[in-house]
Amino acid sequence: MKRILYLFTVLILLIAASWMPPVKDIYLSWPTFAGTNDGIRYSSGDQINKSNVSKLKVLWTYETGDKTNKTTIPTTPIMIDGVLYGVTPRLNLFALDAATGVEKWIFKPLDSTARGSIRGISYWQNKNGSDKRIFYSTGPFLYAVNAANGKSITSFGKGGFIDLRENLDVDFPNSSVAGNAAPTIYKNLLITGMRVSEGSDAVPGHIRAFDVITGERKWIFHTIPHPGEPGYETWEDKDAWKRVGGANNWAGMALDVKRGIVYVPTGSASPDFYGANRKGSNLYANSLLALDANTGKYIWHFQVVHHDLWDRDLPANPNLVRVRKDGKWVDAVAQITKHGYIFMFDRVTGKPIFPINEVPVPASDLPGEEAWPTQPIPTLPEPFARQKFTVDEISKRSPEINAQLRTEFSKYRGGQEFIPPSFQGGIIFPGFDGGGEWGGSAVDPQTQIMYISTTELPWWTQMVPNPALNKISGKTFKEVGKSVYAKYCVTCHGPELKGDGKAFPSLVGLNKKYNEQQLRQILDNGRNMMPSFRQIIEGEKAPLITYLLDLEDKEAMPVRPGAAPSPERDIAPLYTMNGYHRFYDKDGFPGITPPWGTLNAVNLNTGKLLWKVPLGEFEELKKQGFPNSGTEIYGGPVVTKGGIVFVAGTQDEKIRAFDKANGKLLWEGQLPAAGFATPAVYSINGKQYVVIAAGGGKLGMRSGGNYVAFGLDR
Repeated sequence: MKRILYLFTVLILLIAASWMPPVKDIYLSWPTFAGTNDGIRYSSGDQINKSNVSKLKVLWTYETGDKTNKTTIPTTPIMIDGVLYGVTPRLNLFALDAATGVEKWIFKPLDSTARGSIRGISYWQNKNGSDKRIFYSTGPFLYAVNAANGKSITSFGKGGFIDLRENLDVDFPNSSVAGNAAPTIYKNLLITGMRVSEGSDAVPGHIRAFDVITGERKWIFHTIPHPGEPGYETWEDKDAWKRVGGANNWAGMALDVKRGIVYVPTGSASPDFYGANRKGSNLYANSLLALDANTGKYIWHFQVVHHDLWDRDLPANPNLVRVRKDGKWVDAVAQITKHGYIFMFDRVTGKPIFPINEVPVPASDLPGEEAWPTQPIPTLPEPFARQKFTVDEISKRSPEINAQLRTEFSKYRGGQEFIPPSFQGGIIFPGFDGGGEWGGSAVDPQTQIMYISTTELPWWTQMVPNPALNKISGKTFKEVGKSVYAKYCVTCHGPELKGDGKAFPSLVGLNKKYNEQQLRQILDNGRNMMPSFRQIIEGEKAPLITYLLDLEDKEAMPVRPGAAPSPERDIAPLYTMNGYHRFYDKDGFPGITPPWGTLNAVNLNTGKLLWKVPLGEFEELKKQGFPNSGTEIYGGPVVTKGGIVFVAGTQDEKIRAFDKANGKLLWEGQLPAAGFATPAVYSINGKQYVVIAAGGGKLGMRSGGNYVAFGLDR
C-alpha cells in the first residue's frame, strides 16, 4: 500500500511539474550590456556548439539607415522577452523583434545633434511588468524611454531626462560630460558614472544613484574625496577636491544583487600625463571601488595605479566570479587592466585572491613631477599581454623595416614598465588602447576560465612645455585661437593639425569640409570618439574656430557673449603631451613582432594562462607570407555553454568562433563593416542568436550602420 501511495505521489508531482511555468534562465536572455549583473558575458544556450558552429549563417540584418562617414557603433544590444534594444550611429534608440530583426519603434533624443560613443543601455521594470523602461544617454542627457512604445517618459527628471552635469554638489553647466556606459540598476536605483574631459578642465567623476521613477538623486559617492572623507589624505593639496577632475567611471560596473554591493572601476585623475597639480597617490582614481548599492557608502577599494601618468584608466566592467582557492570556494571580483593584468579580490573583504606586490618603478625627471615610487603588480593571474617592448621585439617584416624602427625606438626611453613621461619621450606598452579595453572579458562560470581579447601595440609619447601658457595679450584673434588649440586639441591632433594617421584625423583644410556653424556643433556635441567641448567658454571658442577654419580675424564672432564659464577648475599644467602616437612602421603596421591582437584564456583558479591565439589578420600581409598577425581590437568576447567563444572587434571586418577549450578557430563570418563592439548572445524558443553591431568607423575603416544576427538555419 505504501509503495502504491508513493508512486501515486510521484505521479502527481510529475503532473504538477508539467503544468508549472518554465524557470527562466538568466543566461539565455541578454538583459544588460555584459549579459547579466555579474558582468561575465556568458550564455548558457548550447544549440550552437562545436559540432555545428561551422554552419552559422546570417538570420537577419537590421539597417539603421543613419550611418555617415566616420560614425561607429560600439554598442552591445540587450534582449529581454523577445525584444532587442540597441542604438544607431546617430544615437537613436530602437527596439526590434529579436527573432526577426523587424523594427518595433525608434526613439530620437531631444538633442538631435548629439554625437559620441554609447557602449550600452539599461532596462528596468516594476514588479508586475506594467512599467518597463530603457535608460540611455546622449551627451550629458540621460533619458528614460518607455520600452513598450519608445515614447519619452516625461515624468522622469526634467520632462524625460536628467542632466548629468547637475547634482554633483556643484553644477557644471558648460562642462564636457557624457553618459557613454550603461547605468547599473539595483532595485529602484539607477547607478551611473560618466565620461568627462581628461584635461585640466575636467569635472570630478562622482558616482551617483537616481530614482528610476522620478530621476531624483538618492546618493553620491565622491571619487575625489571631500574633507573628512576616507582617501582625502592621499592628496597633498588639501583643496584638490575643489579643482581636480576625473576619477570617473566610464567603463561600466558589476552588481552583486544578493549582497547589495556595486563594484565600480575608475579612471585617472586630471590632467593626464602631468601630475604636479595633483601630487599624492590620488584616491579614488584608477581604483576598484566596492560601494553599498543602497546608500553609496564606501566598503573597500584597491588602487591599481598610483598617481597615474599613463592614462591607465580601468577600462572595463569587473567580473563577479566564484573561484576555488586553497580548497574552498570564494566569491571574487576580477578586474582586467590596460596594462594586461588581472586583479582579483574577495568580493566582501577586498582581500586579494593572489598576492600583489608593490614594485619599485622609475622616478620622473620632469620638473615639478613626483611619480609614485612603486606600483602594484599581481603575482597571479599571469598577464594576458606582453609587458615589455625591447629591441628584440621590434618588427622583423624586412631588414629595412627593422632598421627604420630601431632608429625610431632609440629616440625614446623603453624596455620597462611605468616609464614616466619626459621631454625625451617614452614607449607606452601595452599602448593607450590596451591590453584590456572597454569590450571587457568573458568568464565561464562552470570552469572559472576567463577569456580576454587584447591589443599588443606600443605607442610613444613625449612632453613639451604647454603652448597654452604663452601670453596672448597683443595677439591677433587667430593667434589666440592657436593657443586655445594647444590647450584642448594638440594632444590628439598634433601641433601641426596633422593628426595621427587612421586614429586621429587631420584638421588641415578643415574649412573645405565645414562652415562655422557646423564646427560649432561638433565642438559642442562631440563626434564619435571625440568628446563634447561645450565647456570651452566663448572667449576661447571663437578664436579657436577662427584658427581651425583659417578665417579672417574676428570673423568667428561670439554667439553667446554673456555665457558664464564653468566654476574655475582649469589650472593649466606647465607641460603637456604632444599627441598620441602609435609605434608604426613606414607601411602603417605595428612596429612590434606579431601577434598584434590576441584572444587569451586564463584559469582564474590557478592564475595560469592556458592559451593565446592571434585574433584577426591583414589580407595584404597574408599574401606576403605573414598570416595570423592579429590586428588592433575594439570589442570583447562572449563564452557559451556550447563550448564556443564568439568575438569580433578586428580590422578585417570578421566575427569568429573559437573552441573555448583550446583556442582553435571553428568559424568566421564576414561583416558589412568592422564589428567594433561586443556581441550579444541569446536564445528564443530554443533557437540561439549571435548579434553584433557592425559600425566600423575607427582606424580609417569604412563606417557601417547595421546589426547582424547569426544562427543556425533550421
